[in-house]
Parts: sequence; structure tokens; C-alpha cells
Amino acid sequence: MKNGENYNNSRRNFFKSIAVSLLIIPFLESCKEKAFTLLIRLSGTNHILGHKLRVQNFPKPTKEITIPYLIVGGGITGLSAARQLTKKGITDFLVVELEDHLGGNSSNGENKYSKYPLGAHYLPLPNVEDTQLMQFLEEEKIILGYDLNGLPEFDETQLTFAPQERLFYKNNWQEGVVPKQGNSDQEERELSRFFKLMDTFRSKKDSNGKFWFMIPQSQSATNHDVKALDSITMMQWLEQNNFSSKPLLKYLDYCCKDDFGLGIAYVSAYAGIHYFAARKLNASQNKADTVLTWPEGNARLAQHLQKYVTDKCLKNHLVYNIKIHDNKAVATVFDNISKTSTTIIANKILLATPQFVNQYLLENRKKLATEFHYTPWLLATLVVSGLSDNNRFPLCWDNIIYGSKGLGYVYDQHQSLQQVHDKKVITYYYSFSAADLKSSRRELYKKTQEHWIKMVFEDLKIAHPTIEEDTQSIEIHLLGHGMISPVPGFIYGQAKKEAAQSIKNKIYFAHTDLAGISIFEEAFHQGINVINNMMDDTTMDS
Repeated sequence: MKNGENYNNSRRNFFKSIAVSLLIIPFLESCKEKAFTLLIRLSGTNHILGHKLRVQNFPKPTKEITIPYLIVGGGITGLSAARQLTKKGITDFLVVELEDHLGGNSSNGENKYSKYPLGAHYLPLPNVEDTQLMQFLEEEKIILGYDLNGLPEFDETQLTFAPQERLFYKNNWQEGVVPKQGNSDQEERELSRFFKLMDTFRSKKDSNGKFWFMIPQSQSATNHDVKALDSITMMQWLEQNNFSSKPLLKYLDYCCKDDFGLGIAYVSAYAGIHYFAARKLNASQNKADTVLTWPEGNARLAQHLQKYVTDKCLKNHLVYNIKIHDNKAVATVFDNISKTSTTIIANKILLATPQFVNQYLLENRKKLATEFHYTPWLLATLVVSGLSDNNRFPLCWDNIIYGSKGLGYVYDQHQSLQQVHDKKVITYYYSFSAADLKSSRRELYKKTQEHWIKMVFEDLKIAHPTIEEDTQSIEIHLLGHGMISPVPGFIYGQAKKEAAQSIKNKIYFAHTDLAGISIFEEAFHQGINVINNMMDDTTMDS
């Protein structure tokens, strides 16, 4: 989720705030035996409006809008599609978005100390082969030019500052997220063998010269050996290749949860290897595994895309029915502010929404939607007065705690040019990796906010024993359908292909769940590709 997209849009895919509630709750500072107060904010999915979508409890339309193109969903995919329409000279379109803001899973919050992500929070350096993404980064002054070798020169203020990553391992902080100090010789050999094997996969091509693993995923090879990796879990692949060391398995479990929500026991081997092999590390001279990041995370990228929908977006609007009538695509939309419904008649409609939403908008989609699995996520943003590490290694952008339940936390002010802060803002990530994601989703909303706050504190106490006393405020953000999770058989399965097929050249689909991998690059390319396909169909129709 750390690098992902979502609904209305969905890494890391949503509807919005359960209701944002502010609560002052007393906690006992046991070491001092006196009470202190903690400001708590709860946000997440809008259950009430989501329920209305399921039961279709909406008023009859009282207004009508006619528009050539309608985009449903203002996440990265929808915004990228709007950009592509604009680049083709088409500006007569409308975007409908449930939230009161755009960006979907690339959204952010803000307090008086810092902005902070409410989902995806970084973009790895792109592959040099990805010319479309590079062009976008040039347009937005993230790439400032190219060196004599043709490699991009990035704005250094948007690259992660050093130190970038650290891991709390065997009661000490160490640089990087791969367990290093204190490993046995056998554990070191397995780590070395694994990374060498990933280097092989990174350069592996089929007989037609296609990389086995590529971003976007649609450009990857499709031979038998590649598809075979999609038929087993990452854990099964590791066992088949005699990998068993605990530090390696824990590290890989973290990596898979980071990009897919699911750990190595549940995610496909194809996805697990994709995490390493699809990124070619060829955008810098030293092949550095550097990333682009901002205090607000990928909301910065969403903001760059929002210029294409200025005065073309209806926020707080929920599409609840779509059909084809008289050779037109017709959407019925509920305005959550005025509590009225509107009919929007378009030549073509793009659904930049996930399949768990589409099943309620169109007939005969519910069975198909059951083949798509979405992992719930919990994010917690804390304002703390200090982070006592009892160690000389400094606070980094990404901070991972070995053996914890969650995926660690990011230091949201790390990119600030003001490097001394009285209060520090950190965002903690937790994915509900499990075999039964529906049960995890129920658990997410069934448990009280006090339960989740306690879990967050207990997890962080492994590395920061005084974190509870040091915390001034905490915001818990719940995401019921955080991101698409590629279980075995999904990436190259039939459901994904079927869900992507347009309906009578009138209704089109694009979302990261149709790529099977919820990262910014996939959402960006989904938006571009669907508009290109739409325009090709329009040409053939005429």
C-alpha cells in the first residue's frame, strides 16, 4: 500500500471517511501514575453510503446531463485518463467522484506539523523503458533533464534524503531493510543466493525479447514458465528452491505485504518475484534503489494530475447504476450533498473503479467480482514529542521493525528542508494479510478504535518503549478494500481478462485491479491505455 491506488479513486485501492470523529480519551501513564489526554481521529470507508449502494436506496433522478465522455472515479487511473483525453484534444468530459477530494488511494491528510499520506506514499525511480511515465515526470519538473548517458536527472529535493531506510533487528537499528548484522553464515548465504536469483529474473526475456517481468504488467512475457509462477504461492516457490532462513522469509513477507497486502503464504510467486524483477534499476548510474517521495506521499502526484479536471469534476457524487440505452451509455448518480439524483447520458463511460464497486453498478457482475481479492489496511498517523531510539542510528524515511505485526512507519517530515522538528509526524502501516479477507474486513470494523490504538502502540513499543507517553495525537484510518491482492492464478487468470472487456464500445473499464498489481505506475498506464483503446474503437465506429 505504500505504493498503490484505489476506488473512486481505491499501495497500497476507497469510499471515504466513515465519519470523521474526534475523541478525547484518557490514558494512564503507568510509569508516572497520572492521566494524560490523547487526541484521536477515526476515518475510513463510508459504510452508510456503501450500504446504500448495495441496496440501491436512492431517490429518482430529477436532472439530466449530456456529455460525450464520463469518467467514474477520480483516483490515479481516472485522472490519468483525463490527462490522456486532454492530450488528444478532447476536453468535453466529466469526472464523477464519491469523495470530497480527488486522488483515491493517493490521498493525504494534514495537521499543523506536516502533511501525511492516507495511502500510497512513494514512487520508485521508473524504468527507462517507461517513456510515458518519464514524460509525465518531466512535465511536472520531477525530472529536470538528462545527462550525457541519457539518464534522467531528478529534482533532488523530491528524492528520499539520506538516511533512507533502517531496520530494528535483534534489538538494534541497522541501515537498510534487509536483516544484516547478527545473521549466521547460512542465513547470509541464503540472502545472497536469493538476490542473485532476483538479478537473473530482472534480466530474463522470452524468445520474442520480452522481459518476464515488466511495468506495466501488460508488457510482460506470457510464456508457460512465467504463467507457472502464477500458479503457486511465493512460500511454495521458496520451499521448492530451498529457501528457509528466518531473516529472508521475514523480509520477503514484509515486501509482499508492502506491494500486495498479502504475505508470502498467500500471494502468488509471480507477484513476489515481480516485486524485485519488474523494476530494472536502470534510471540511475549506480543502479540505486532510490524512490521519489513527499510528506503527503503520492497525493503530490495526484495533485499534478488534477489540473486536467479543473471545472470538470462532480465530487461527493456516487454513481449507482449504469446501462446502455438508445445507443448511449447512461449513468444514474446520487449527490450526497443535495441528496438528489441525476441522469448523465454519455457517448462513452469509463469506469475507473474496482470490481467490488462495479458489481453494484452493472448487471451480471457479482460472480465475476468474487474472483477479485482486496486486502484491508489500517494506517495510523501519530504526532510524537520524541522517538527515543537508545541507539546512534538516526530516524529515517522508512523505519521497519523486525518481528512486528505491521510494516513499520514512515517519517512524514523527512523530506522537509527544516530538519529539526519539535513534534515529529509518523505514519504506521498494517495490512490484514490472511486467507479469509472477508473475515479480516469484518474484524477491521468490528473492533473498537481503542483496540487498534492499543495494537499500534504495542507494535511500535518493540523499538520505541516510550511511544505511548510520547504521542500527542493519533489518527486511525481504516481501508476496507485497500488494494488488489494477486493470489495464485489471478494475474494470468480469466477473471481479470473478462472484467477488462468493454461493453458494446460504450462502457470501458480501467483500474489497478485489472493489472493485478496496485502501484502508481499501473494506475497511470491503465488510464492512458483505456483512452487509447476507446479512441481506436471510436475511429472504427465512424
